Amino acid sequence: MAYERSDRSLPNPELDVAKLQSLPHEQQELYLLTFTTDLVRHVSNLDADGASAHQIYVRKELFRIISLSSTPPTRVIRNNIGRCFAGIFKKGDRKLLFDSINELLGIVNGGKGEKDFRVKHAAVHCLGEIFGAAGDSAISLSSITCNSLLRLLKPAQGHAGLRSSVFKALGKLFEMIKGSADESVARDVWKQARNVASSDKAAIVQISALKCLEALARETPYFDNSSEFESLKNTIFKSFDSAVPSVRHAAASCLASTLVKSFSEDASREAPVKVKKPKKANRRQSMAPGDDEEIQRPESPIPRKPAMQLAFNLSDLLRQLSAQYVRTSTTNRARAGIAVCYTRILKGLINNIVESQYPKIADHFLIDLLSHPNLTVNRYRLLTARKYVYIILEDVLGRQILGEAGQLNAAKMLVNDVLKNYPQVIKERPEPSKHALNGALSALASLINSLGSAANSIADSTRDGLLQVLQHPSYTVQISTSHCLRAFVLACPQQLLPCVTICMNSVSRELNLLKTPRHSPRRCVGYANGLAAVLSTAPLQPLYGSVDINSRVLSLATGLLKSSGNHELRVSGTEIQVAWILIGGLMSLGPNFVKIHLSQLLLLWKNALPKPLAKDSMIQRSALELSFLTHVRECALGSVLSFFEFNSRLLTTDVSKRIAAMLQNTTLFLNSLPSKKTTEDVSQRLSPSLQLHDLDLMVRRRVLQCYVKLVNLSPSGGSEALLQSNLLTLAVSFFADPDNYSPSSLSTSIASSAGTFESVWDVGDNCGFGITGLVRGLEIKRLPGEHDGSTQSHWLTRRGSDDEIDQTLLSPICEAREHDSVSLYISAIGGNQSLPEPPATEVVNSAINLFAISLPLQAPKVQESILEQIATFLAANSLQRDPGRRAAMTVNIALALLSALKVSVKETLSAPGDLRSPPVEKIIQEMLRGFVVHPDQYVRNIAYEALGRLCSSSGNTFTANEINYLVDMIVTNRDPNARAGCAVALGCIHSQVGGMAAGYHLKTIHGILMSLVADPHPTVHFWALEGLSKVADSAGLTFSGYVSSTLGMLAQLYVADTHDEEVASIATSNLELEFPTTAAIAKCIDSLVNVLGPDLQDMSKARDLIFTLVRQFQAEEDSLVLIGSLRCLEHLLLYAAGHMEYALYVRRLQSDLSSPKPELRDVAIDGLYNLMKRDANDVIKTAEAGLEDQLWLVLDAVPSHEGVQNLIRNWLTQTCLSDTALWVQRCQNVLTKTKLRQNSTPAEVPKASAVDLQDEEVAGFAAGSTKDESPAAPGSGQELLKWQVRMFAMSCLSDLLSTVSKEILSDTETPAEAALVKSIADVVRMAFSASTSNVVELRVWGLRIIDQVLKTFGKAPDPDFAEASLLEQYQAQIGSALTPAFAADSSPELASEAVNVCAVFIATGIVTDVERMGRILKLLVSALENFSSDSEAATIGDLKGLSSNAQVMVKMAVFSAWAELQVASTEQKYLVDVMRPHIATLTPLWLSSLREFARLRFEPDISMNTGPASLSGSLDTIYSALNRETLLKFYQDSWLNLVDAIASLIEQDSEFVFDTLDGKTEVATTNGDSKGHDINYRDEPVAFFFVLFGIAFEALAGRPGSDSLATKEQTLGILLALKKILQPSVSGHAIYQEVIFSETMDLFDRLVLTEGLDVRLVIVEIARNLCISHPSSRGSQDASGGENLSEDIDQLFELTRIIVLVLAGLLPNLTEANSKGRPLFRTPTADKATLTSYDGYIIARHQLSDEAVSLVRVSLDALVDAAGVFPSVIKMDLHACIIHIFATILGTGACQADIVPQSLPNFKRFIQGITRATEKGQGNPTVVATQIRGCLKRFLAILASAQKRETEASLPCVKNTLLAATILVTSSASVLPASDPLVTKLLDEIVDCLSDRMANFKEIARYLIPHLIAFATADTEDPESTRPLISHALTSFTSVLMPTQISTYFSLILPVLLSRASSNKDPLVFRETSTRLLELAAFNQGAFRNVVMQLSSPQRAFMEEVIRSGTKGGNSVGDVRQESNKPSIALRMDFGAT
Repeated sequence: MAYERSDRSLPNPELDVAKLQSLPHEQQELYLLTFTTDLVRHVSNLDADGASAHQIYVRKELFRIISLSSTPPTRVIRNNIGRCFAGIFKKGDRKLLFDSINELLGIVNGGKGEKDFRVKHAAVHCLGEIFGAAGDSAISLSSITCNSLLRLLKPAQGHAGLRSSVFKALGKLFEMIKGSADESVARDVWKQARNVASSDKAAIVQISALKCLEALARETPYFDNSSEFESLKNTIFKSFDSAVPSVRHAAASCLASTLVKSFSEDASREAPVKVKKPKKANRRQSMAPGDDEEIQRPESPIPRKPAMQLAFNLSDLLRQLSAQYVRTSTTNRARAGIAVCYTRILKGLINNIVESQYPKIADHFLIDLLSHPNLTVNRYRLLTARKYVYIILEDVLGRQILGEAGQLNAAKMLVNDVLKNYPQVIKERPEPSKHALNGALSALASLINSLGSAANSIADSTRDGLLQVLQHPSYTVQISTSHCLRAFVLACPQQLLPCVTICMNSVSRELNLLKTPRHSPRRCVGYANGLAAVLSTAPLQPLYGSVDINSRVLSLATGLLKSSGNHELRVSGTEIQVAWILIGGLMSLGPNFVKIHLSQLLLLWKNALPKPLAKDSMIQRSALELSFLTHVRECALGSVLSFFEFNSRLLTTDVSKRIAAMLQNTTLFLNSLPSKKTTEDVSQRLSPSLQLHDLDLMVRRRVLQCYVKLVNLSPSGGSEALLQSNLLTLAVSFFADPDNYSPSSLSTSIASSAGTFESVWDVGDNCGFGITGLVRGLEIKRLPGEHDGSTQSHWLTRRGSDDEIDQTLLSPICEAREHDSVSLYISAIGGNQSLPEPPATEVVNSAINLFAISLPLQAPKVQESILEQIATFLAANSLQRDPGRRAAMTVNIALALLSALKVSVKETLSAPGDLRSPPVEKIIQEMLRGFVVHPDQYVRNIAYEALGRLCSSSGNTFTANEINYLVDMIVTNRDPNARAGCAVALGCIHSQVGGMAAGYHLKTIHGILMSLVADPHPTVHFWALEGLSKVADSAGLTFSGYVSSTLGMLAQLYVADTHDEEVASIATSNLELEFPTTAAIAKCIDSLVNVLGPDLQDMSKARDLIFTLVRQFQAEEDSLVLIGSLRCLEHLLLYAAGHMEYALYVRRLQSDLSSPKPELRDVAIDGLYNLMKRDANDVIKTAEAGLEDQLWLVLDAVPSHEGVQNLIRNWLTQTCLSDTALWVQRCQNVLTKTKLRQNSTPAEVPKASAVDLQDEEVAGFAAGSTKDESPAAPGSGQELLKWQVRMFAMSCLSDLLSTVSKEILSDTETPAEAALVKSIADVVRMAFSASTSNVVELRVWGLRIIDQVLKTFGKAPDPDFAEASLLEQYQAQIGSALTPAFAADSSPELASEAVNVCAVFIATGIVTDVERMGRILKLLVSALENFSSDSEAATIGDLKGLSSNAQVMVKMAVFSAWAELQVASTEQKYLVDVMRPHIATLTPLWLSSLREFARLRFEPDISMNTGPASLSGSLDTIYSALNRETLLKFYQDSWLNLVDAIASLIEQDSEFVFDTLDGKTEVATTNGDSKGHDINYRDEPVAFFFVLFGIAFEALAGRPGSDSLATKEQTLGILLALKKILQPSVSGHAIYQEVIFSETMDLFDRLVLTEGLDVRLVIVEIARNLCISHPSSRGSQDASGGENLSEDIDQLFELTRIIVLVLAGLLPNLTEANSKGRPLFRTPTADKATLTSYDGYIIARHQLSDEAVSLVRVSLDALVDAAGVFPSVIKMDLHACIIHIFATILGTGACQADIVPQSLPNFKRFIQGITRATEKGQGNPTVVATQIRGCLKRFLAILASAQKRETEASLPCVKNTLLAATILVTSSASVLPASDPLVTKLLDEIVDCLSDRMANFKEIARYLIPHLIAFATADTEDPESTRPLISHALTSFTSVLMPTQISTYFSLILPVLLSRASSNKDPLVFRETSTRLLELAAFNQGAFRNVVMQLSSPQRAFMEEVIRSGTKGGNSVGDVRQESNKPSIALRMDFGAT
């Protein structure tokens, strides 16, 4: 597949042999690579006709390459040749098929030299490819081909790759010709393949032989009998014992396909007689008609004797594997292989069969396997079997194969058929073993996790089953049950209280029985663990917990601890264990709960962990007493560990020191225990299965775990005290002491001492000589607090169920949940949390972690001595006899050093400390040098990571020395392991030190690595490539000089025959399989691509080679290589997109989406995500059809896959506005989409159980919506996608609605809105379908969608019937969708959401008739009635049993809903009737809720006080802090609605609300009557004012974030409410108190500077109102202005300053004083976004939009209003400011068009206000006159500046200034005399303007002409006879017109003159009009004639009459001069004749 752009018209590639042979040898292979790659592209681009036409040519070239003597084909060339052969014969005709096969057979049967082998190898490979592509047309040649290939095996004994290719070719041959194969030949191949598969030393040959066997067994009928099956089975079981995972996988696949083929649901039937003849599938193209076929047919064998066909039912089929698995002789590897085989079988069977047969499958694994005695006797064997069963039942079966319905049925089966059989009730149903129960519980927990809320349908039976099994005597079963209970309660939170209550009662009951003969300590502990596990989920589900239960559990625990001393030792031990388990579970409730009891807990811990007594007393105690004392400490420390996990915030220095002392006491106690810790006397054991030794280990584990937590979490003072103790010595003794470890099993110890020890990783005894469990292969578990990015999964680690099975073999330790019961309540919820390891291993793990975080904090001397001690331990002589312990210590010490170095280089959250002391560095260096060259690759992996960090920490000199040492080591040491270790160490050093620091050594490192990558040894060259990749990644651009040489070398290595698994040498081939060199090369190529970056576009040679290599990688089979190639392509797209074949890349990603390999699928998803971020639609168009479905199916397979979710969300964000309807359709498709189950025929989806909607009107709608709702039954072929995927689709729909609604707000009509309106029926249908589903989360989403639809389209008209609402027709569906939310199976979240929707529905106005609101209104009313009283058991609908938190949630939703209705009632008048009956009830409830909110929000959190709390009072009071965070959220969501509702009542001036605000309880009126419109002034605020004001203020003052009261979007709403609250009738004088006022002003300042225009508008209005209602403005004002200035004046100025600040933010030039020399008239030169004065002083932040202009007007209005109420003494200051503002506006160019016209009315009002005040004697006339004169002077200056005409704004400025000056002069006539020189100057300016013709001529004319015409034609008196003059003026005006304007003017004037004459029949008027008409005619005859022609006939006749009458009386008219004979103008008088 080509990824570089290719021109398909290129000529055919032709091999230039001469050029090839002229090249150096190393370049010949590269030339061949390029040529064959081009040939492959050429063939792939051919169509069928092209392939036929080019066959001869291509075939000739291919045989030329095969037969090259100088360069025989290597693996890569072979593969390319094979692809070309396959391409031409698959697509084209097959004329040359026989010739090609015969020619290749000739090569195979030819010479015997080494070069001949390489040619034969190529021929064998090509034969396989040809038969794989077109073998069905060459059946006749199959036998001779098989025989030739088999004959080649013997001479190829020494060539692993060739033998592998032979079996690959045979496999492909049989896959294609199937049953047409000759039986005898098939049997020969079968025999050879079996021998090789079981005994060959080369793994690659085994794999190929096994695949060949699989093809034979699956495709041919000759081996379908029991004898052949038995022989195959024996072969496979031998192959399972291989150390190579891929061999085991191939064997598993082979056996699985054979068994799947033999599967029969009715296995007892006889086999039908099978005629074994060729199948009809043989398509023969371009062959001679049938001749060869005829020859073949007689040879097709018929069974010579009747035989039963191989047939197994499912149970027998699975037993074929279990029989081998449970044998004691079966090795661990073979068991892993069998486990893989199980997974392949289950995946191979039809899904429906697996689902329906789940009970049989589960029985097989739980009974036949897990319960088999051969497994249960060996702990490691049992644990590995259990792990394999978990992987098979939970991952493969539960998550990958079963659909949602299948999972539900499987869970039911496990509950009913396994759990409920314990204890045995029916004789026929035996009680399951503890191991079967354990497996069933784990599988059930996994199914419940997958099902989530869908498990609610089986909740009750599951709860009963689990609580029944919880009393099982087996500790393992109890722990598994507790874990399952925890998962169950998380999925079904309604079960939390019932489970807690039952467990609590059972614990109490069992405790009471302890002292009776019926006692069962085990049962007691089981219930306690169950209770603790369930309690630990309470913080995650605060709506379902109970403070009462928590308190009772704590009381029970403390009571047990106090009374335990009164009972017998074992009873006491049980009581103490139960108590500490319960306390440990309660710790998860967090600091808000624990802080109250902390002092009590510290006391209890101190009692349980006292200082040990003298040594003598220990010796005197019995083993039983010592066991008891140890057991007590272990239990107490478990609760301490839980305390650390959840309550780190309570760890003060004091608490840390006290707990550290307790840990120290425990260590002393452990050290004082006797050395002999075992006893055979069971009566001396506390528990029959636990020795003192075990208890000792468990306590040591706890002590170390607690120390790790304490050092990490405690404040600095506490950790210092810790480090002074002997922690490090303690830790080191556990992981590095040669003698201090738990002994391994006897057989292991014997093997180790006998010298047969091979590897510590293969020991498999769950101990491994005390090895750590933190290392598993190349994976190292993270340190506590390690950063996410610092440790990623190793790139060689594969993911997937089969790989997980293989990884079990990488460690001798196997995990299990029962190893540590505390993990039940301290492990994180969800995720792949690893299980606890055995106590002995956990001791080592914790010791290493403690060492890591403590060592860097110690003094250098202490560090040195500790490290020397470790080095001494490692060199101990005793280790010579104990190689197992030596190996384990090596791993432990290497990991401890790496972990300590990680801490010191700040890769964790722990204090980094310092390891830079030279002696310390030297010791660490010496140890690591030894580890780097260690034969064990996993030790090397740890060591070189550590060495890199050591160099990073120690500086440049140290690094240089270390690099030189490693280089010398590589040169001198020929051991491959040493060279490999040093190579990667160099890479790690470079990557850790960084490109800058290590740049000096880059040349050395690069040179040495380049020589190592060419080393033929696989270990060396693979790890050298890894080092090279690390260097290139970290060097960045500094590596660019080495790219060309590196790239050339990598290409040579890729083509060479020494660097792949098909080499001749068996040892090399096996190592190549383990270390895939091709994958390492692909990784290096990716690193080089990133080094080159955008330079790739210019480097054509390098780019072409990279594309060639990537193209080759894409054709490889190894998933690691494919991942590397996809990463390369991802980066190439980034840097060289123009050179890529985009479409092919997209399709490649699309095909990898369906990959069974999860890591490959995830890389493909990443690639698609990056592509779709650019242009999602382009990707969808480019991809093949079905990409969208694939994405949803991937999400269905892994519903929580964030990659796919992000991809879809990104796609939605990009295209939702353009493809709105399409997205609605997409969401609908996902909700109704059914997936076809694998290999099944489509079947009808059974109809869902109908939701009881209690409504006939939506029956049809419900049927349409829910027909697909229920997941299909297991037998059907189809089922819906999982509910999590459907929920994600609903969330996408919600995002779509949100985006469209935002778009609607910003733009009135959008295409998205129109599309959504058309699709509204589908949206409502989806919401209805979701809201009536069986999953609560889906129901919530359904209601949210309805809520969004109502808010967005509630008031929208129906496009077809404008008089109707769009949603009116859906009201029945909406009503019915709400009904299930109040059913018994609802949840508080759902009910709250539904209440909210009810309110929105009513408030929207879809139904305005109260009678028709029906049940929706009834629901709200009944909810209000239920929650208005303080009942403890408030209910809503049928939803009962709400916890106190849930009640608050629903209550707040109800109050908020009514508040929304109250707010809406101000606009929707029909709501007044709805609200009226309930206002009296609601107002006190709203206020009390707000008061409660304020209390929760503002009262100090007592969690800060860790002192003892008073435990008197109600539980709710004591634990108020526990619920505070939960309850705050509910109040936070609702408070604004409540404040708005109260504010709206205040605005309505309701008498009732003021009484309630004052806290008066006797209410006279309940209907909310108004009390009048006068402002009610009062001095004292109402009682509730500070609550309302405080909440609003806090919300505005807080930063937006997790803890803020409001979002940024809510600011405007809060301010509007605040505006109403700050009315004098509510606030009194409180707002003017100094502190409150100054804080409020500061807040307003910030909001004005940071918020938008809408917010500023409200602030201006608030400031205006506060000014007007200010006490000083209302006080009596002294007319003489002599009153004292009060402090209140500052407040008034502050308020006006806020208003001016708003103006300053909008207007240019306002904030700068008029500096000297600056022009008074300023013009804008900025762009649209900002306004700047032309000299660049001021930048206004907002474009002057309509909104901004309106805000300016309101602000000016407010200023003028404020000026009216200012005390007179300081009024003048404000007046001066306002005058300055108006003058500045007038002088700013940008303001002329919009702002000045808006501001002039305010200016006039202002001037009139100050002059009238003067007239009334309220101001100083002299000062006012001075201010007005100053203003006029400023105006004149502006006018003078504007008259310079420098900009476009000058002319409007002149006009506006003249107008403003006129307003000023006319409005201030009483103050400014007419004789004032400034007035005279103004008049002069006006006269000048009039005389300035250029400026005013047109304007005057434009203004005057309409008035003159109106006056001339008016029918009014004209005493002064001016009309003739006006007529003359209008006529004369023609002389100044432009020629183009004359016709227009004539058409205007002629009718005017005629109109005047017609209205006044006076002859004088006629004569005068005649004269005017003749003047016009004389001026321009053409224009006059044209206008006359356009007059109507009557008008023309009248005109003729006027002119004639004028000429008759001409002698008396002096205006017209006449001649004696003719008029002077030639004018036709017969106007009517034209």
